Amino acid sequence: MEIKTDQSALDIPLIHQFLSEQSTWAKGISLALVQRSIQHSLCFGVYLEGRQIAFARVVSDYATFAYLVDVFVIAEQRGKGYSKALMQAVLDHPDLQGLRRFMLASSDARGLYAQFGFKAPAKPEILMEINKPNLYLQ
Repeated sequence: MEIKTDQSALDIPLIHQFLSEQSTWAKGISLALVQRSIQHSLCFGVYLEGRQIAFARVVSDYATFAYLVDVFVIAEQRGKGYSKALMQAVLDHPDLQGLRRFMLASSDARGLYAQFGFKAPAKPEILMEINKPNLYLQ
């Protein structure tokens, strides 16, 4: 297994296919939007024998804040520890050290993220959002 942040190594068709067809959060997202999101993010690919099997993307100012998004492991490789290795690589990345806040949203992998220190907001009443679910399905 190898984890890289080199965007040129990413399997963009795989990432687009997963996000647009299999994810619960980005169904229907266009290839152009996936490409633009990758260009403006710190991306992590997990590779087995040169083939990408997992992905994570971090949006950050690299000083005070980061937001973890689009994390997935392809179905046939789940349950083998790759998500934990990916999360450790994300949190160990030198550009993501010393941040005041590192956030994510998850409806189905909260147990994984809790193992790495993520928890419900201490003051959820101060957080706000604009949320447009199913935006890409229109």
